[in-house]
Amino acid sequence: MDDTTLAAAFPAATEAQWRALVDGVLKGADFEKRLVRRTPDGIEVAPLYPAAEAAPQPGRAAPGRWRVSQRVDHPDPAEANALALTDLEGGADALTLVLAKSPAARGFGLPGPQAIEAALSGVMLPLIGLRLDAGAAGPDAATALVALARARGDDLGTLDIDLGLDPVAVEAATGAAPPWPALPEILRDLDAAGFTGRAFLADARPFHEAGAGEALELAALLSGALATLRALEAGGIPLERARDALAFLLVADSDEFLTVAKTRALRRLWARVEEACGLDPAPLRLHAETAWRSTTKRDPWVNLLRATAAAFSAGLGGADAITVLPFTAALGLPDAFARRCARNTQHVLLDEANLWRVADPAAGAGGFETLTEALCTEAWAQFQAIERDGGIAASLRSGALAARLAALRQARDAELATRRQPITGTSEFPDLHEAPVAVLAPAPAADPVPEGALPSRRLAEPYEALRDASDAALARTGRRPRVFLANLGPLSAFNTRATFARNAFEAGGIEAVTNEGFADHAAMAEAFRASGTRVACLCSSDAVYAEEAVAAAEALRAAGATTLYLAGKPGELEAALRAAGVAHDLYAGCDLVKLLGQAQSHAQAAA
Repeated sequence: MDDTTLAAAFPAATEAQWRALVDGVLKGADFEKRLVRRTPDGIEVAPLYPAAEAAPQPGRAAPGRWRVSQRVDHPDPAEANALALTDLEGGADALTLVLAKSPAARGFGLPGPQAIEAALSGVMLPLIGLRLDAGAAGPDAATALVALARARGDDLGTLDIDLGLDPVAVEAATGAAPPWPALPEILRDLDAAGFTGRAFLADARPFHEAGAGEALELAALLSGALATLRALEAGGIPLERARDALAFLLVADSDEFLTVAKTRALRRLWARVEEACGLDPAPLRLHAETAWRSTTKRDPWVNLLRATAAAFSAGLGGADAITVLPFTAALGLPDAFARRCARNTQHVLLDEANLWRVADPAAGAGGFETLTEALCTEAWAQFQAIERDGGIAASLRSGALAARLAALRQARDAELATRRQPITGTSEFPDLHEAPVAVLAPAPAADPVPEGALPSRRLAEPYEALRDASDAALARTGRRPRVFLANLGPLSAFNTRATFARNAFEAGGIEAVTNEGFADHAAMAEAFRASGTRVACLCSSDAVYAEEAVAAAEALRAAGATTLYLAGKPGELEAALRAAGVAHDLYAGCDLVKLLGQAQSHAQAAA
């Protein structure tokens, strides 16, 4: 059968046909509300896109493998070295040296520049990529690393090294500009020593961790990079050398479409800046690191899935080097097993999925091309807004950028609290009995956010605080806060809402006392008395509620219930249920964080 005959026999489906099928499933529900979403920056994400023309992708080197980078952040230089050598033997081909002064150290990190030599013992620098993540200690760490390479006789001009100096990121994370020498002076000293690579970095992590959406993250990154270019040019550094001395670090999140589009958009946006500076666009060095704000302490195994999606997306988008945070990073200092999982995530993508063999897999895909262009447009507009503030440093110091980030955080917090943005294993499908996961050292308590600094927050923190309070109650009393599920009617009537209620309460560390229903309200009341709690939640269908909910609530109150919930919305029964003592409603879209906080207080007071 030739192509013409095949096409006639199987005509291509049309968008109209697809839409008719979708409308049949929606049964009158609003298409826009159900299937079209908007990013935090207001960019529309549709469910279907037509094919698109493949847009040029500037600033990308020849297709090839990205580097698999591993963090070196153990506080003991000898232990850090042993872990790094294991990583390299296990297939990593790049390292990120994290010093304690770096905000990304999270309470760990090498103790100072003097530890770099010991941490790199036996590591052959010409064979790997290396990035410094030293925070305020950046210039001293860079000097120590360059001195080490020269002492070993390595050719600095051929080493694949990023020194990672970013005064903007340091100020964003700490609230104070680092007391460094002038950037042109730093670069001249490095050039004089024979270093010809990338001394500076435009780092998106502080803005992402403070709540930025993809467009604002790109805008802040562009403004920070431009600030470095301006400082170097003002000090007499030729623009071409200034540009070549700069690398970028984007955050790779678990939203595949947006991470791919964001990574592609950065190259287009930076090419636009280069052209405005009179430079011909050149390939840029793009690092990606999986998102700290998306990591969770609860059910940390899900972090493996998040990191896989993030690394996959960064690889498709064209990152040159990717660092996957180990799945236990939020819990403490990752051990060798967690580090192995982090690097193997990338090995599977590179060597089994062979993702690196296609230069730009998203080219011509309507969704990716549309989102990439939309991100370019919105990010450029927000970049111009930052520049109107006086540039990134002025925007940070005036609080203008912090205010934009706070608005985005507030909107995202509402999404998280209502579970319109669910977190698997934390706000959805929690497990109160999960086994602990090993780390080399537990994470220290976070320091207060310095005045003028951007906050670093993980999305799961509100739910984790509730779970921590539950753990504390368990340690103190031998029992968690509890809620009795008052299941009414047959299993077919109560099962759906009982399952919903159990998952919702346990997301806040409140143990659900479950059952298979009751023959009558007297049996239910007796089971409630034996449950050891004074908090209950009615669970059943609307039809059963109409017949039994009020009487059941009265029976529970008579049995000693002090707080009653209804799984679902009361509808026409609201007045009668309130009179019977049902004061709270648990339903999809309610503010679950607020409800769980109150429920914990009720349960602990009753206990």
